[in-house]
Amino acid sequence: MNKFSVPLPVTERLERLGDRIRTARLRRSWSIATLAGKAGINRNTLTAIEQGKPGTSVVALASVLWALGLDGALESVADPDQDSHGKSLEAARRPQRARGTTDTDYDF
Repeated sequence: MNKFSVPLPVTERLERLGDRIRTARLRRSWSIATLAGKAGINRNTLTAIEQGKPGTSVVALASVLWALGLDGALESVADPDQDSHGKSLEAARRPQRARGTTDTDYDF
């Protein structure tokens, strides 16, 4: 039994990603063994990725995307510049005005 349950939206996204990877493999006319070999993983792991099963490693997934030439899409995953919600939260924590200076003698 899993230590945690995977949220349904995550499961659905994993399944869609698996379908996309399978489509990319079939468009290249590669067998499961061929893509698994190129990615450096075993066939069972590739099958689990294509079925969208949670628990497959991120490294295995990234290796499959690399083997397919689709790893460039990983550059935008969790990009802090694209995180509008995080930016809003950060901006809300900033002070509204600059602090005043103290009367300190600077010895230069």
